[in-house]
Amino acid sequence: MFREINGLPGHILVVHAAVVLVPLLVLVSVAYGVLPRWRPRLDWAVAILAVVTPIAAWLATESGEAFEEALEQKNYPAQILAKVHEHSEYGETLRNVTFGLALAALLLLLVTSGWARIRNLPRWLAPALTAVVAVFGVLALVYVYLTGDSGAEAVWGGTL
Repeated sequence: MFREINGLPGHILVVHAAVVLVPLLVLVSVAYGVLPRWRPRLDWAVAILAVVTPIAAWLATESGEAFEEALEQKNYPAQILAKVHEHSEYGETLRNVTFGLALAALLLLLVTSGWARIRNLPRWLAPALTAVVAVFGVLALVYVYLTGDSGAEAVWGGTL
């Protein structure tokens, strides 16, 4: 299912969604947390991105695993497969961090909603979740870079 799309490796096509959406989710969710007066304008974007971005990260990971299997079946040299495996490990970590970021962003959205004010949740909860979103955001940006760099090095560094 994830191996090819119109004859091209699916990973090459799907990965671009994750490369764009993960940093966008970081930007929007951190802005939502630190700029309370902008929350009414950003809440819909946080909600949509927090649902769509983990799906894109998952699709990129699954298609990458299918691509890695295809390379293994074609008996690529061990040094190439090692670089691809390193890229794959970064991608799996990025997927997990993206899921954590999305969950934290959705919780922040829920805690700052009108429903949460009715329930009298503690005042420290929104700043704490904002900090969690920021930490996940930094990790996500680091792993987007590491994953993309290792993938680009494997392809454009002459190994694939």
